[in-house]
Amino acid sequence: MKWRGRSGSSNVEDRRGMGGGKRLVGGGIGGIIVVIIVTLLSGGSPGDILNNLTNTGSESNVPYEQTAQEEELSQFVSVVLKDTEDIWSDLFKQKGLTYEDPTLVLYTGSVQSACGEAGASVGPFYCPGDHKLYIDLSFYDELRQEFQAPGDFAMAYVIAHEVGHHVQTLLGTTEKIMPLREQLSETEFNKYLVNFELQADYLAGVWAHHAQGMGVLEAGDIEEALTAASAVGDDSIQKKAQGYVVPESFTHGTSAQRKQWFNKGFQTGNIEGGDTFQQAS
Repeated sequence: MKWRGRSGSSNVEDRRGMGGGKRLVGGGIGGIIVVIIVTLLSGGSPGDILNNLTNTGSESNVPYEQTAQEEELSQFVSVVLKDTEDIWSDLFKQKGLTYEDPTLVLYTGSVQSACGEAGASVGPFYCPGDHKLYIDLSFYDELRQEFQAPGDFAMAYVIAHEVGHHVQTLLGTTEKIMPLREQLSETEFNKYLVNFELQADYLAGVWAHHAQGMGVLEAGDIEEALTAASAVGDDSIQKKAQGYVVPESFTHGTSAQRKQWFNKGFQTGNIEGGDTFQQAS
């Protein structure tokens, strides 16, 4: 992805090395009445997520010193976030809507959000309670080494997926789907979770479509995104972790589904084609 030398977003909040504290770098967008379970790329059931949210870390007053790789990554994610802001602002404007920029929080170890306290083990997530994306940049190495999904655009896909959840929140999808958790069995609700996540993959693909139109994509970028989408499929993660899959426990979709919906979004470039919930009705 062509990102060097381009402007980044001002909506980045740097909390690295500060535990639950804040070191403000950019402005933030706050406010929404619905606080729901965080969304993960790394898989796991809602129960697993809640357990991770109780994992706390200690605060540190020592100034954080980033490595050269972390500095480059922080600049990269800022540029990607800026691209999502520009693209989604235009798409919302075309529909007579106003896009509210989310804030991206960089942290190390653990972080406090409106959705609770989370450890880095949960992976990147979006919290609709404060309209913020949370990323520990060490996930880049995990994506490359553990998930075998290298490349800068693999990380761009991760960011675009979480921004997709922000889009779902602004459009009211989150508020419609998440209350079903109290009305359905875990198995039935998981079907909605899968389609919720697949829609975020589709929206990430929509972003990639317009990023290509901006001329910032390079050869192999879409393949990197598809590799990452496949790597974080529920079936792939479960098979690697336990040697077999349990479809009724899926919460994010299979590798094939995640690739399919990202690619569909990339091909169409519009919001309307992402009605993944038809299969959950």
